[in-house]
Amino acid sequence: MFWTEDAPAPAALPVPEGELWVFGYGSLMWDPGFPHDEILPAELEGYSRAFCVRCEGHRGTRERPGLVVGLRPGGHCRGLVIKAAGRHKAATLDYLWRREMTLADGYMPRRVIVRPDDGRQIEALTFVADLDHVAYAGALSAEEAARRIAAAAGRRGTNREYFERTLAKLALLGIEDAGLRHLGQAVAALV
Repeated sequence: MFWTEDAPAPAALPVPEGELWVFGYGSLMWDPGFPHDEILPAELEGYSRAFCVRCEGHRGTRERPGLVVGLRPGGHCRGLVIKAAGRHKAATLDYLWRREMTLADGYMPRRVIVRPDDGRQIEALTFVADLDHVAYAGALSAEEAARRIAAAAGRRGTNREYFERTLAKLALLGIEDAGLRHLGQAVAALV
């Protein structure tokens, strides 16, 4: 089924029961875009963050695609778990569907268990890279990823700005991501 930008989230979206928590590991950390009641640092086991999803709209073009963050299987990922405002749950789900599934492309929604620093376990919605989608860029070398990030721009700005905002948020939160640090060095070497 094809979903347009105006289409609501499908009933099959794997929505956690009760409160809606969303795990953000990239732009959702610095630009959630929906009303929220709480934000907590959290850990997700079984996935790692990588610039592995091609972007031909927001941060790139068909001729010069950018790269945005996705979650790939394996490892762990520190990010933020965001509790959506209760009265805005349906609107938040619609917004997230448009943002992550129709405008961005290359993601799959998943229910995951995240562990905030307070020791709880929270079931959250997140969006992982779809390894079978044409938008999945695969495991690129840091140099190739850096070239794409440094050169691409789209409707919402440059790919480099997206990358730098993600790095800045990770630094602000004290989250060490060795892969992104290495990629940042490669991007810096190009400019």
